[in-house]
Amino acid sequence: MSSFDAPRPRPAPDSVSGTTLQGETQTKTLDGLTLIVAIKQSCDGCRDFVNSSLDELDGVTVMILSDTGDSAGEWGDAVQPILVAPAALAALDIRWPPFYVLVDPAQRVIVSEGVVFGPAQVAAEIRPYITHP
Repeated sequence: MSSFDAPRPRPAPDSVSGTTLQGETQTKTLDGLTLIVAIKQSCDGCRDFVNSSLDELDGVTVMILSDTGDSAGEWGDAVQPILVAPAALAALDIRWPPFYVLVDPAQRVIVSEGVVFGPAQVAAEIRPYITHP
């Protein structure tokens, strides 16, 4: 069982830009298999991504994006960095967080996507795409 039917075929950008919660502008290049997790406030699965070590996602780069800042302050003690990047979410055609996309930068396409319930669930869904040496 998975949280999606099949990914909607669409290209992926080669980088994403946004602002950290501290106000620093950053651009990150997607140069390896990259899991992009779109989060929102008041979301249990999102909190799991923000506040855990993400050990189960070894073998993939993880980026956590939001379309808004943290006005409620619930990400103030986040373990993982969060990038406020509404333009990146639009470019990835992520419309309804919590949602993830897995980007294959070699092909510049989204190879998997689905709803976020937590790190273990997403890790299980993307496992077929991760190759370990």
